[in-house]
Amino acid sequence: MQDMTVDKVWLTDTAVWIHTTDGKEACEKFADYQRLKFATPEQRTNFTVDKFGIRWEELDEDLSFEGFFHEKKSSPLYDLFTAHPELNAAAIARRLGISQSLFAQYVSGTKKPSKQRFSDIVETIRTIGRELSEISIA
Repeated sequence: MQDMTVDKVWLTDTAVWIHTTDGKEACEKFADYQRLKFATPEQRTNFTVDKFGIRWEELDEDLSFEGFFHEKKSSPLYDLFTAHPELNAAAIARRLGISQSLFAQYVSGTKKPSKQRFSDIVETIRTIGRELSEISIA
C-alpha cells in the first residue's frame, strides 16, 4: 500500500469511504472514533485531505489512508484515546515534537512506536494529568 493514491473521499451517514486509483475501496466507521462518533454531520463534512490521509481540524481527528486497509487490532494507545476522547492527540504530538500524522498512526495502530517512544507518550500524558491536578482555582 506504499504507492497507494486516493482519488476519492466521501461520507455516508455512518462512515468515511475512500477509493484508490487502482480500484480499491475501504471505509472507517464513525462509531470507531469517539470524536467522529459524536460529531455533527456538519463537523464531519469539514475535513481536509492530503496524500497521507484525512484531517478534521475542528475535531482534532486524523485518519491515515493506510489504516483503511489494515486489520483493526486493539492497541494500548487506541484503547487509551477511545476511553478518553477528551485527550487532545494533536497537542500531545506537539509536546512530544512529532508530527500529528505519525502520532495518529501510532494511535490507530498502523505504526507501532518503539518501547522508548511509547514510554515517552505515556509519561507525557501523565505529566499533563499532574499539571491539571495541580491547578488551583480561587
